[in-house]
Amino acid sequence: MTDAIRAEGLVKVFKGRRALDGVDLTARAGAVLGVLGPNGSGKTTTVRILATLLRPDGGRAFVDGFDVAEQPHEVRRRIGLTGQYAAVDAELTGTQNLVLIARLLGFDRARARSRAAELLERFGLSDAGGRAAKTYSGGMRRRLDLAASLVGRPSLLYLDEPTTGLDPHSRNELWDVVRDLVGDGVTVLLTTQYLEEADQLADDIMVLDHGRVISRGTPEELKNRAGDQVLELRTVDPSQLPLAVKIVETVTSAPVGDDGLRLGVPVGDAAVLPEVVRRLDEQGVAVGELSLRRPSLDEVFLALTGRTAEASPSDEETNEETRA
Repeated sequence: MTDAIRAEGLVKVFKGRRALDGVDLTARAGAVLGVLGPNGSGKTTTVRILATLLRPDGGRAFVDGFDVAEQPHEVRRRIGLTGQYAAVDAELTGTQNLVLIARLLGFDRARARSRAAELLERFGLSDAGGRAAKTYSGGMRRRLDLAASLVGRPSLLYLDEPTTGLDPHSRNELWDVVRDLVGDGVTVLLTTQYLEEADQLADDIMVLDHGRVISRGTPEELKNRAGDQVLELRTVDPSQLPLAVKIVETVTSAPVGDDGLRLGVPVGDAAVLPEVVRRLDEQGVAVGELSLRRPSLDEVFLALTGRTAEASPSDEETNEETRA
């Protein structure tokens, strides 16, 4: 696969603070690149530079071979952008929103209405096309917003935390839409704080922290780098959990974490599992659940950044709004 997006040494400074500090990035054509990071890590700043909404203070970036700073018009012709919140006009109907965008892109009336109808059908919104967008549910608005970003048939789609605020059902629906788009050959750049979302959709992942890339690879590669498997255990009687913690610590020689209901500990050797079971049985600890699994992407994220993802406005967004 060729690279649809390539960035080299991107730097962006806001009020003396480096939101981006030498970011290198590549996104393969026809694949999903997931960009992860804590709040203020530089995710949204990266997207805005690649969308020509911000000029980098250092480095270069190319989209479909075009320089984002020197050839912004060519870049804009090839991309679609969906931000963290639906940007459709609430007073217009679904059809009117899409027709308006098509007309702004140079479509004649007939082609604009045809494209709007096509997209409404694709996103399951045909029956709601004649209703004002303000009557749509959150999931419907997000689908309409995504449809709006596809009016011009972009070959690259930037999704900046696209499922923020959606319920699980609406989130799954949007994931299916993204999978269909990638199946059609669209390249997707996805920023998200939902680690499950990256695990579900991303072919490759880049982790940002403090404006720097601290890790990259496929989801499986990142999990493998986290190393140990995780042993999880729940006792039938919660009062026996402290005893179970002591037993597991003795067997694994590793610090054990617990939340009052279950314990978890990284283990390097699966052979400890039968020994744990034997010791628990000897001490009369009744086990409700016992499993050995690979680290989740959430645990990889925490290990890499030392922080968990939080769904709140990021530092770089605040800085950009202030600058604007």
